[in-house]
Amino acid sequence: MDRPTSFAPIPRGRLTVWLENAPGPLFTTFVIFASFSTYFCMYAFRKPFSAASYDGLKFLGGDVDLKTAFVISQIIGYALSKVIGIKVCAEIDRQKRARGLVWMIVVAELSLLLFAILPNNLKVVAIFFNGLPLGMVWGLVVLYLEGRRTSEMLLAGLSCAYIVASGAVKDIGLWLMSTFQIDQFWMPCATGICFLPLFAGSVWLLNQLPQPDAADIEARVKRTTMGGSQRWQFFRQFLPEMILLSTVYFFLTAYRDFRDNFGKEIFESLGYGQTPAIFTRSELWVAFGVMAALAGLNLIRDNRRGLYGAFVIMTFGVFLLGAGTILWDLKLVSGLNWMILTGLGAYLTYVPFGSVLFDRLIASTRAVGTAVFAVYVADAVGYSGAISVLLGKDLLAGDTARIDFFRSLTYVMSVVGLVLLILACVFLMKRHTHYPAGDLTANPTEPA
Repeated sequence: MDRPTSFAPIPRGRLTVWLENAPGPLFTTFVIFASFSTYFCMYAFRKPFSAASYDGLKFLGGDVDLKTAFVISQIIGYALSKVIGIKVCAEIDRQKRARGLVWMIVVAELSLLLFAILPNNLKVVAIFFNGLPLGMVWGLVVLYLEGRRTSEMLLAGLSCAYIVASGAVKDIGLWLMSTFQIDQFWMPCATGICFLPLFAGSVWLLNQLPQPDAADIEARVKRTTMGGSQRWQFFRQFLPEMILLSTVYFFLTAYRDFRDNFGKEIFESLGYGQTPAIFTRSELWVAFGVMAALAGLNLIRDNRRGLYGAFVIMTFGVFLLGAGTILWDLKLVSGLNWMILTGLGAYLTYVPFGSVLFDRLIASTRAVGTAVFAVYVADAVGYSGAISVLLGKDLLAGDTARIDFFRSLTYVMSVVGLVLLILACVFLMKRHTHYPAGDLTANPTEPA
């Protein structure tokens, strides 16, 4: 039977040695900057294409909009990347991470070049290969951050990258088209080229991080790579909880991706079509709210309470989706504020899945492995939900305005999320033994 192995040692350059002895706040600031910048740049290769409308274009002359086909094709590649990442991100050692990150972005940019030059219907293939490597970037970045005493703070800072970046790179894409008259099909490639040097520099900085120290390991458990048997052991140990959480994530990913990919059309329906930098304006408020909520978890040392705190934040998020939409229906908030509320609710629920939820779960139950493995299991399920909703909208509700579809989807997400998150929290707290920080003597897989 294969055994988990510790993350391999890394060369200790001058910057790594300096970081090992740096004051805590300075170290935290450096890590957040390096990880935020790395993932922010990744979005310049993934999201700019969705800033264009591709009005009047249909895929293969049928009923599916060409933009919908692009979105679905990229999500299929991205979802497949998550499935591949279940193995790759669980097994990759430290020495290969930086090189892997760079190659993933190179492949993504070459795919955007093909997106620019291929005929319209074949562009769907190019955007599939664009998404194929990008789905593993998150996991490789999180591997640098998990298992530390300040993981909540670090992961909150990283998570702000995709909250802010998605809107920011779309604003940059729109700016390139309006200022330099770049064609809508060449714009994604041009945006990516602008960010290549910054991405390479950010990865270099990220790769200088030292491994978690003894105090980190005592507080959050030593993280190990996971062979096939360890992956199955983890899944069996948390099977009911993973089913409930993955179901929530199925609907949540579909909801977040619909809001993200068709934000331009939703804002136009709300009367903000000509408002400059509207994506950035709305998502900055969301990022600040999510960062504050997750950073607050860093104050909770007890891992069981920290896990419970993550569920409180997520449950409040799905509640906010429904409450914000009721306020908008009653005309008590503006369309922009409604979009901010839906963004805040969605990301308060979504962000913990990719960061603190599974990090705290492993620290609390002493399960063997990495949080990244659990994240990628959930992601693989979640992005299939995004594909299902997008196809269902065009094929079954093609005449429904996107803003009306989005409003209905918000209510569904709020109700389903509340019920399933409460059940998952009860299951986790009742079925598993939770150990205090520093208790490394108990059997980490012992059931309650």
